[in-house]
Amino acid sequence: MRARTRWKRVQRKLRRASAPLLSRSLPVVLCLLAAQGLSVTGAELKADTLEGFRHYVRATEARIDRQVEHPAGFLYVDGLAPERRSEVNDKLRRGEIFLERLVTRDTAGRQIEIPDGQVHHWIGDVFIPGVALTRVLEFTQDYDHHQDYYSEIVRSRLLARDGQAFKIFYRLRKQKVITVTLDTEHDVRYVRLDAARWLSRSISTRIAEVVDAGGRDEHEKPVGRDRGFLWRANSYWRFAGRDGGVYIEYEAVSLTRDFPTGLGWLIGPFLRSVPMESIEKTLSATRSAVLIRNSQPAVAAGPGLLPPGGSED
Repeated sequence: MRARTRWKRVQRKLRRASAPLLSRSLPVVLCLLAAQGLSVTGAELKADTLEGFRHYVRATEARIDRQVEHPAGFLYVDGLAPERRSEVNDKLRRGEIFLERLVTRDTAGRQIEIPDGQVHHWIGDVFIPGVALTRVLEFTQDYDHHQDYYSEIVRSRLLARDGQAFKIFYRLRKQKVITVTLDTEHDVRYVRLDAARWLSRSISTRIAEVVDAGGRDEHEKPVGRDRGFLWRANSYWRFAGRDGGVYIEYEAVSLTRDFPTGLGWLIGPFLRSVPMESIEKTLSATRSAVLIRNSQPAVAAGPGLLPPGGSED
């Protein structure tokens, strides 16, 4: 009874302070919670949460499959209304990044329910001028060196390769008010549609939260029984060589825990900003890295690289 009374008191304080809190971000929220002895505790990935996410992914991948069938609509931005498409393309050619939040619905147009979980679905595009598609793919497949270019990747390693199928490891560190370290593994497959169009899909196969990362007591929390900051992470990439360069489109669908009743209205906007900013950083870093590497001699083919000029299917 005391805990419930205390929680209601916290809710009232948060709602009274909602406008300034949203403008000053999460630290104030955490201070209010700490003052009342409350915290975001551990969470467990449940079977119905995972099944809801799988439903969402199936519907999203069905839309992507329809989209990439048509060369004229290969990229999401190709399907925008003409006036907006022109504005976005101008923005991309100026070196800016296009970002948009997406929502997938079921075949009847209804919301797909994710019990005790939240899906974060974003898409972003960037244009890299004056480069060949093969040079872009050489970089994206150079998994052993991604840690040198992406700020969120602490450690990266190619675990195995079979043709255009890759198994990779990333240690990720996400920082915003709090720091979260994750050891993750992903299955990635590239598909060549034609000389100017490639796509890839990256599906997380293991995500474990790391406690005391880099410290003497470093260890992993049990998979699926952690604080729920990231339970699943799928990404879908499209590469289109045209207009004297390469367009890269990055679509991300991730699963996190839901939040206690009464906090979603406040923390939700903050949570949605994390995957959005991650996509923006990734696309910006990719553009910079490819331009730098494009000014250097071509990388010799290695165990994790597309052969220069090659077109493996």
